[in-house]
Amino acid sequence: MSRLNSLAALLTAAVLGLAGCGGDAAQAGSDGRLTVYSGRAEKLVGPLLARFEQESGVELEVRYGDSAELAATLAEEGGSSPAEVFFAQDAGALGAVADAGLLAPLPASAREQVDARWADPEGRWVGTSGRSRVVAYSTKRVEEGDLPSSIFDFTKPEWKGRIGFPPPNASFQAFVSAMRLEAGDERTKRWLEGIKANEPTLLDNNIQTEEAIAAGEIDVGFVNHYYVFELEAEKPGFPVANHFLAKGDPGALVNVAGVGIVRNEDTTDAQKLVNFLLGREAQEYFATKTFEYPLVDAVAPPDGLPSLDGLQGPDVELGELGDQLRGTLELLDEVGFGT
Repeated sequence: MSRLNSLAALLTAAVLGLAGCGGDAAQAGSDGRLTVYSGRAEKLVGPLLARFEQESGVELEVRYGDSAELAATLAEEGGSSPAEVFFAQDAGALGAVADAGLLAPLPASAREQVDARWADPEGRWVGTSGRSRVVAYSTKRVEEGDLPSSIFDFTKPEWKGRIGFPPPNASFQAFVSAMRLEAGDERTKRWLEGIKANEPTLLDNNIQTEEAIAAGEIDVGFVNHYYVFELEAEKPGFPVANHFLAKGDPGALVNVAGVGIVRNEDTTDAQKLVNFLLGREAQEYFATKTFEYPLVDAVAPPDGLPSLDGLQGPDVELGELGDQLRGTLELLDEVGFGT
């Protein structure tokens, strides 16, 4: 069984299992230690979490990994998971875990700090930073004016052999879920098949995708907006730029990284971490260190980005992405983009 189908099966099993047991964790307590499952890379958020430890006195035990794989782990562990906080790369993974009954309701004080479109309608998770889907392109080989305004146009023959993207990436999977919600399964499948016919280069992650563009292996890639900023900071003159697609296009999805509290008897320390991630220090960190959109109004976005209010992806609720994850993974597997 592929990893994609394994995740789908585990999430289904979690829903069935928790229906009978209520989903209460066996281990919990405010003892100055907090176990975090982080789908956000240590390189990106490790310094921020270390700052939380210094300020709060709470010692973190962080398990880093892919958001989808951690969601599968949480589903497999169910009510016996040692995790107390799930810090995920995207709303799809958070929604899947929430829909499995594994997340506790967040305090209203946390949910109300961000706009409703960046949080779960049922209050089980909240966004901590935002990112827009973009088409990254080579500034040496592609003129931005020659790029399509819709993701659907990349199935045209002129893009054959020129496209790259990472199917295992949780944000890519969430984008496909959004396309399914907006355009339907049939059109989404046709798009995936059209992209496959264009012989794309399949990468493991977004950084590899950006670097493949810079190296001349591909001309465009489907990624999140902030990777080009990270690489430009490391490699001035990095020859890749972002192309923002038309408003309402599935390829213009605005997604969030976010956080949820795993069901436990005592969530005091977990709530401290959630509040910290929504506080000014963390929000400014996201804007200046990871080049994401802060979701708290008082903090300015990174320089060189369109305003978050001016971006408009497909008309879907991020909270619905978790419901679509299983079908999306199965569809990717069916088309040949599974892992």
